[in-house]
Amino acid sequence: MSDEKKKQKVVLGEGGIYDAKQLGAPKMLILGVQHMFAMFGATILVPMLTGLDVSTTLLFAGLGTLLFHLVTKGKVPAFLGSSFAFLGGYFAICPMLTDANGEQTISNVEMIPYACLGVACAGLVYLIMSALIKVFGTGRVMKFFPPIVTGPIIIAIGLTLSQSAIDNCATNWPIALVAIALVVVCNIWGKGMIKIVPIIIGVVGSYVVAACFGKVDFTPVAEAAWIGNPIKWDHTVFYLFGNGVDGSMLVTSIITIVPLALATMVEHIGDVSAISSTVGKNYIKDPGLHRTLLGDGLATTLASLFGAPANTTYGENTGVLSLTKVFDPAVIRIAAGLAILFSFSPKFAAIIGCMPTATCGGVSLVLYGMISAVGVRNIVETQTDFTKSRNIIIAALILVLSIGINYSAAGAISFPIGNITISLSGLAVGALTGILLNAILPGKDYKFDEEKPDDTGVNFGTGR
Repeated sequence: MSDEKKKQKVVLGEGGIYDAKQLGAPKMLILGVQHMFAMFGATILVPMLTGLDVSTTLLFAGLGTLLFHLVTKGKVPAFLGSSFAFLGGYFAICPMLTDANGEQTISNVEMIPYACLGVACAGLVYLIMSALIKVFGTGRVMKFFPPIVTGPIIIAIGLTLSQSAIDNCATNWPIALVAIALVVVCNIWGKGMIKIVPIIIGVVGSYVVAACFGKVDFTPVAEAAWIGNPIKWDHTVFYLFGNGVDGSMLVTSIITIVPLALATMVEHIGDVSAISSTVGKNYIKDPGLHRTLLGDGLATTLASLFGAPANTTYGENTGVLSLTKVFDPAVIRIAAGLAILFSFSPKFAAIIGCMPTATCGGVSLVLYGMISAVGVRNIVETQTDFTKSRNIIIAALILVLSIGINYSAAGAISFPIGNITISLSGLAVGALTGILLNAILPGKDYKFDEEKPDDTGVNFGTGR
């Protein structure tokens, strides 16, 4: 064995790998499949909850990711999947209809285009913010996002997602525990390639165990076609304008959904900070926050116009980066290509749709925890001073509001504006509170400087 291969064997799964070509094409393909599986459970959950189409969602998750990579010069290893932040907007504009059994399972096809138009307009808000950052500089924005704000926001992102993971696990804990055990064992004790593909091993292993015990119904797979059109024309915004528009409903959808963009932009900054911390590169500086926001906004607008959910940088895939330590964006682009390819196969969508809910839950449990752990690491590594009361208050309110509101009976803070009711998620309220308190309370010891990466609230040291 050559010295180079010996070195690779030692580093694999231990140190960061920034050029996955050294692993070879087959391993890169497997890593891409793993990223696709990681995003799949949450990505298809949004269309299942809102009545949007799963295949369309897959197609534009892939296309949106590739568009994001194009705008960000192919530097940021981020996957864009369905955003949960806009669920309240979809529920308000196009709630699922009740079937004969009294359950809300029927897509509100007539109203879906209106909701999609509202989300498309929300995506345009990203473009406005991107332009402002480009003109006035990142520093003018980042001074509102010191470590004491970004750290707790990242922690809250993982913790607010945790409920869905637990609920999914609760459908069959033994199956979920198989997935969790496989991920942990492979990542801690695995060698070589086994160590960096724990997610796909956990998914496949848990799926097989569930099938062996008769917990999977493959009837939908048998009935599904091999090839199909992933775009449903009557879900698109173009269909809306071609068949008459209700002006009142048009305005209502825009007013209801566009304000959510403020919260999702805050989440975007937290997600990019988390990815930067995980990878060890300052993506807020290069390719720049204006480019990441632009890519995210364009992907969201494109997806919404064609009847897919809003896109967002995906924490699940950040968790995979943290587990595998393979940081090459090319691997993410492989996952995007696979998502596009499989979006044209209803049979593949059915195979994934038959995946036990507990399998998704077990894998998500680990990945969501990884996101929160990255937030904790950000605070520790930047040596945030918690002897200061202002810092304790800011962190406390971000965490309590984000998590408390999310798990409250209402699940959001709602208030009327005229005849429209606006709902803000716990994460939105917590993030906005943290940003405002940091700006108002005295005793700030933070000044953003692009040449001092820790000022962004994450450790951007290369680690090499």
